Amino acid sequence: MKIIDLHAYPGTDTWIRSQGPYPEFLAKYWGHTWSPKGEDAVIQDFQAAGVQVVLVAFDIESVVGAPPCSNAYVAELRARHPDVIRQAWGAVDPFKPDAIQQAETAINDLGLLGFHFHPIMGRFAVDDRRLYPLWETINALKVPVMIDVGTTGMGAGMPGGSGTRIRYAHPDAIDALAADFPDMPIVMAHPGWPWVEETIAVALHKGNVSWEMSGWAPKYFPDSIKRDMRGRLKDKIMFGSDYPSMPYERVLREWGELGYSDAVLEQILHANAERILGV
Repeated sequence: MKIIDLHAYPGTDTWIRSQGPYPEFLAKYWGHTWSPKGEDAVIQDFQAAGVQVVLVAFDIESVVGAPPCSNAYVAELRARHPDVIRQAWGAVDPFKPDAIQQAETAINDLGLLGFHFHPIMGRFAVDDRRLYPLWETINALKVPVMIDVGTTGMGAGMPGGSGTRIRYAHPDAIDALAADFPDMPIVMAHPGWPWVEETIAVALHKGNVSWEMSGWAPKYFPDSIKRDMRGRLKDKIMFGSDYPSMPYERVLREWGELGYSDAVLEQILHANAERILGV
């Protein structure tokens, strides 16, 4: 069965360094470090899992001062491995003076799919009015955005959560953004805990909002999500891994253990992404 992974990071040193101190915080929380892989090893992981990925750039330079895992970087990886890297999400730090120009370059010159935003690590809510000129630009470019919803392990367990606020990733902010930009496709990333029911409500209510389930072991999906994925949300749910957070072997095995029909899995693993995002 074809598998499109909508949420995979490069896993290389460039990506790890772009997160500043967060990998160190996460290592303390999880009890193990993230070791960077070389480009060839990352591609081998994708090939071994039988997935085609949408790679994710990363830029929170205004928060941590670290050089980004840039749009040009993921575009170059895509160009070198087109059989495995199907497309790429760009990243824009919304507080940079040239954020709008970067967004235009990512689409018009690099041909990226759209943009991913991590509100907690970037320290903003997507309904912050200061970001609306950027949303207007992205809307005019007619590309989708993928926005993390729910808590994160980044900064977890640190004093003050290392300065982050999980409330930035509340689904209410996505609800407001979707209402203000009804023509902009929005993909919510991750199951949205601890606001699972509210995240379900946004996915059901807003026609321009869909949902991908990366970042969690499937066996721990809340029951309400597992029920709605095969029912009223089966046309909106898409697959993501959050690579390299969890090994593909575990993620794909646990998806298979959920007991869904092949028809439902076909939609989740590739057909919805192809229809909604054109990947």
